[in-house]
Amino acid sequence: MSLTLLALAAMAQEPDPRLWLEAVDSDEALDWVRARNEESVSTFADDELRALEADLLAIYDSDDKIPYVSKRGDRYYNFWTDAEHQRGLWRTTTLESYATDEPEWDILLDVDQLNEDEGENWVFKGSTCLPPDYDRCLLRLSRGGADAVVVREFDVPSKSFVEGGFELPEAKQRVSWIDRDTLFVASDFGEGTLTESGYPRIVKVWQRGTPLEQAELVYEGQTEDISVGGYTDHTPGYERQFVYRAPTFFTNQVWERRKGKLLRIDKPDDVNAEVHKDHIVFELRKDWEHEGVTYQSGSLLASNYKKWMKGKGELTVLFEPTESRSLSSFGFTDNHLYLNLLDDVKSVIEVHTSTSTGWAKRPLQGVPELGKVSVSAVDATDSDDVWLTVTDYLTPTSLLMGEITGSEHRELKTSPAWFDADGLVVSQHFATSKDGTKIPYFEVGPADREGPVPTLQYGYGGFEVSLLPGYSGTIGRAWLEKGGVYVVANIRGGGEYGPRWHQAALKEKRHKAYEDFAAVANDLVERGVTTHELLGTRGGSNGGLLMGNMYTLYPELFGAVVCAVPLLDMKRYTKLLAGASWAGEYGDPDDDEQWAYIKTFSPYHNIRPEADYPPILFTTSTRDDRVHPGHARKMAHALLEAGKQVDYYENIEGGHGGAADNKQAAFMSALAYHWMWQQLTAEPEAADAEEGSEEPAPAGDED
Repeated sequence: MSLTLLALAAMAQEPDPRLWLEAVDSDEALDWVRARNEESVSTFADDELRALEADLLAIYDSDDKIPYVSKRGDRYYNFWTDAEHQRGLWRTTTLESYATDEPEWDILLDVDQLNEDEGENWVFKGSTCLPPDYDRCLLRLSRGGADAVVVREFDVPSKSFVEGGFELPEAKQRVSWIDRDTLFVASDFGEGTLTESGYPRIVKVWQRGTPLEQAELVYEGQTEDISVGGYTDHTPGYERQFVYRAPTFFTNQVWERRKGKLLRIDKPDDVNAEVHKDHIVFELRKDWEHEGVTYQSGSLLASNYKKWMKGKGELTVLFEPTESRSLSSFGFTDNHLYLNLLDDVKSVIEVHTSTSTGWAKRPLQGVPELGKVSVSAVDATDSDDVWLTVTDYLTPTSLLMGEITGSEHRELKTSPAWFDADGLVVSQHFATSKDGTKIPYFEVGPADREGPVPTLQYGYGGFEVSLLPGYSGTIGRAWLEKGGVYVVANIRGGGEYGPRWHQAALKEKRHKAYEDFAAVANDLVERGVTTHELLGTRGGSNGGLLMGNMYTLYPELFGAVVCAVPLLDMKRYTKLLAGASWAGEYGDPDDDEQWAYIKTFSPYHNIRPEADYPPILFTTSTRDDRVHPGHARKMAHALLEAGKQVDYYENIEGGHGGAADNKQAAFMSALAYHWMWQQLTAEPEAADAEEGSEEPAPAGDED
């Protein structure tokens, strides 16, 4: 199922003939991209695709979708896109108005109008506003949706940018308020100030009215680090400044900056720390031995912050994982700590309260039992109210609000039903992987299904990201309403069972994630849900690497593959954009010992010209400055040269999300689902009469 080590070693020593495709904006590369785009559009953009595109755009532009908000002071902020405002409106309202069917919004910034005024293609990337008045904000604006942003100071009362205010040129940067006239700035300060991953290596404090070059150096990381940064806790009575360093994607060091000095928080690098008022909470990614006690990986511990900084703090275990239960996330309200837990990928929520005798624990009251429920604080500085988001694969999402210890929560918003769910059911199953591990997966499809049907299997399996149930109008309209089955595989590499689930597929153990995904595919066939010819698969980013390996290592399992914004050339990934930041996940290909295992899951190096591959569609974005579009370009080019069935579409804008606005998103989604359905349901080619075969031919040989 893979090249021999000898052949791989020989290939690795040969110069890459497709490096020209890594030149993102070169005429030669873009001419190749445009030619492939035109082929894909002319082949697949038929009436059915255009109808689906229109349906999806209507969902994305709908005035009925939930306008999620963030509380700042006594106002609630939202960023909104619709048919008239493709690049969006940044706006605000009151809670009283928000709770009505038609809130009255105060428009702060019209990004479409800004683009017209400035002749730009800005994509809004968020805002950071200064407490307690929240009248000044730092807005992040990206050209075409890239991760790199410009930062500009905005005055909320006048609804305008501050003339002569704080402004930073385009870079991958982190900027936050210290006070009205002072910022933490981690940015590109010139040659040598970025890490190998392209993120900030230096943190400075910048005073208003002074040149950026004169900003005070606070901390300087190493070039091999991922990034550094600084931020301020503005909680009244607990104002503190922090500086952090991330040596790898999964480790960090944190200092409190007090009177110009950095005081390090005592903890292992693979333990995350969060400070809230009098408390410090530790989230363990590995076992931690402290003062003779070993605390289990995946646990959550608490201590008194002041005592901890003096070396006198005691640790209290708030949560310890089990075989089935893990910590998904946690956060604070004003007086409580909430835990979003998973029990075999099902939601459980606990509330912890610090008392004079220790921490008291209780379940969150009034939580619906059906679907995924997640909790987040409305305002952790002065309120114990929380947002509850309730959803599942077939039930439209609801947004509720209430006091965290209360028994009732007020429903504020509900998403419309974007597709007909009558006759559909959700079930959870477990496949057995190659090493005997049970792999959970969710299946959504017709209750009265008769015989195998087209099935789409989705996965990610990396960076401790959990795939949880959620309502999707796109999947419902584009796949389920057609009669297809949709499957989400919770493979290792994700976070569904905490750090252990993620670490089980790191580096030399990466193949475990691919074995898990293959096990789910085989289980679907064995259970009669589908056949290998009717089984498609889709994934993006790290999930695109998953797709590349399913395609090269397990081509017999799938009838078609959609591979989006993928990593594929694992020999050069650390040299392309943010790739060096992921060496903790995959390994260092410049180290011969590590390359020995990395090359076994490098799809670009595992192409076999003689193999019978399914059809494949690659999608990516020219403006993706996180995962280089060269990965998809080179893989597609190599497969086309090998005579394989390959389709390709590269959005010229879009960033890592693949689309810069709703129109682009609707087309990209419609293309992927329409293409997949066509491949899986295409009439098989006639059998060779001379051979007398009665077996139907595969539906296709792409993806």
